[in-house]
Amino acid sequence: PAPGPKYDYKLKWLSYLRAHAKGLLAQEETCVLLGDYNVIPASTDARKPDAWVTDALYLPQTRSAFSSLCHDGWNDGLRALMPRADGQYTFWDYQAGAWQKNNGIRIDHALFSRQAADRLQTVGIDSHVRGWEKTSDHVPVWVTI
Repeated sequence: PAPGPKYDYKLKWLSYLRAHAKGLLAQEETCVLLGDYNVIPASTDARKPDAWVTDALYLPQTRSAFSSLCHDGWNDGLRALMPRADGQYTFWDYQAGAWQKNNGIRIDHALFSRQAADRLQTVGIDSHVRGWEKTSDHVPVWVTI
């Protein structure tokens, strides 16, 4: 929740991640940062972006922290291979029939160093898994390099 100490911690964590990620880039190795970032980077990453404008996942400070990470040299794998991947979500809330209405958001990301991006072949989101019984509200994101 924002504002508050948990949100402050989130921003601080993203700052630490950025510093660590810069160190990884400096090594010029093939590297992928893949996981649940809890960040909606752009309006195209939400079915209903207006519903998220006051949420910590979509606040300008959150998006800016993620954008800064990418501007340092990390490539968003999904956007690299599918620039117009609207409707490609990784999370659907358990409430209000979000899954059934495809009211999702993309908050799980695969970021690639330049060396890894050069080797990127495919990236995918296994959204069908969300329809399974007793499943997570997140779905697998996978890459092939």
